[in-house]
Amino acid sequence: MAHMSPLPASATPELAEDFALFERILGFVPNSLLTMQRRPEMVKGFGALTRAVMDPEGDVDLGFMRLVAHFASRAAGCQYCEAHSLIAAEIHGIPKEKVAAVWDYQTSPLYSEAERAALDYALAAGAVPNAVDDTIMARMREHWSEAQIVQILGAVCLYGFLNRWNDSMATDLEDAPRELGDTILARGGWTGGKHVGK
Repeated sequence: MAHMSPLPASATPELAEDFALFERILGFVPNSLLTMQRRPEMVKGFGALTRAVMDPEGDVDLGFMRLVAHFASRAAGCQYCEAHSLIAAEIHGIPKEKVAAVWDYQTSPLYSEAERAALDYALAAGAVPNAVDDTIMARMREHWSEAQIVQILGAVCLYGFLNRWNDSMATDLEDAPRELGDTILARGGWTGGKHVGK
């Protein structure tokens, strides 16, 4: 059960544009932002950072950026964000069969060597303590430009904020990400944890 109840989106009318951004990303306004709106400037700041990191003019596919976010969230142990990032990956063009193979990314032919390198990087960058080392960076440089590495790390860091927020708040999962978690992520041990009502 959440430590703080989300407010209705209508509680802060000046956030309508910010909430619309996340409706486009996820198909709904997440409970995390509905809780965060008690400090409207935080929602606005988070929206600005999201726009900068998930820039459609960037060099990394936006669907793949959500897979990066998923792996960073997996490393952090935030089951809320693990499910949310996979919903966003599908919305942004990652095929369902590739999302379904997320636990098998190291061996699945649906994932390229470049993608494997980036997802391993996300796991290392999302870990505490941080596990990025020279070997991981060298592998990244084989496949990704410096601008792409910066964008990929931006996704890890963006979700680092969300991981801390949602696990500290025990934010309740919405129906769509919970269903995705139950059908795809449960195979790897995902339960929803503190983010599902008792």
